Amino acid sequence: SPTPEKMPLCNGREESPLGSVTESGDGKAGHRQEIVWRNVILMTLLHIGAVYSLCLIPKAHLFTLIWAYVCFLMTALGVTAGAHRLWSHRSYKAKLPLRIFLAAANSMAFQNDIFEWCRDHRVHHKYSETDADPHNARRGFFFSHIGWLFIRKHRDVIEKGRKLDFSDLLYDPVVQFQRKYYKTSVVLMCFVIPTLVPWYVWGENLWNSYFLASILRYTISLNVSWLVNSAAHMYGNRPYDKYISPRQNAFVTLGAIGEGFHNYHHTFPFDYSASELGLKFNPTTWFIDFMFWLGLVTDRRHAPQEMIQARKERTGDGSA
Repeated sequence: SPTPEKMPLCNGREESPLGSVTESGDGKAGHRQEIVWRNVILMTLLHIGAVYSLCLIPKAHLFTLIWAYVCFLMTALGVTAGAHRLWSHRSYKAKLPLRIFLAAANSMAFQNDIFEWCRDHRVHHKYSETDADPHNARRGFFFSHIGWLFIRKHRDVIEKGRKLDFSDLLYDPVVQFQRKYYKTSVVLMCFVIPTLVPWYVWGENLWNSYFLASILRYTISLNVSWLVNSAAHMYGNRPYDKYISPRQNAFVTLGAIGEGFHNYHHTFPFDYSASELGLKFNPTTWFIDFMFWLGLVTDRRHAPQEMIQARKERTGDGSA
């Protein structure tokens, strides 16, 4: 079984959300960092394919568009309810059937396996807006949105990351199973199944199925996730802590199904809702609550209202 000493945290190779491999480097601030051209090319082709996909929408069956949206929601939950709130922050506990579903949905998201996603996210929270932050927003919108995938990691990301504990992920059988079979699961969940269902069930042609349910859906899901790292760290108010960069951003909340309450989330990262309860649009929280009602979720963690109010008064910007 794996041990923390053998943890594949900083082994000189990092997976990009497109599955390509980048070499981790020293990348000192103020010095030019090496561009990972494979990632640049793949991302460029992906976005060109997504733009082309828009031309196919009028020709597609209505059910294909609905299916693409269903796949988008499943993709999003694999990140928000799965990799983020369950595995990165351990803000609630999920029973095995739900954990398996979220792992499968996470493979549909194709943003690295759960272990690697959580590793980068924990480093991001611990060292937010420093050179140890994988997508440091102080380096600008483009870098924090997608540019961080185009260059080798800053050495501080690697060195600081070595100090964090990932033993819970190492000994999680669902996480390790997904990691072991990640490439196969991505091919099936991100591309094959989304493409074949419209073709097999209601006779959509494979071309429309592939570009709409796979390429367009995947590209949109990537960008709404990236907006949490970029827009939600730059635009919006800070009612809970005005001294940190993350903001409350309604636009990001809509796209990322509840992840735009980012000032709250960075102030209370242990909260399963990633927002103050009662705040309007948070489909991920609704999903977790529904799973709780079904008996598949336990131990939801939430910040007490007294703690929230005290923090608002002490460090908030007075906007809420």
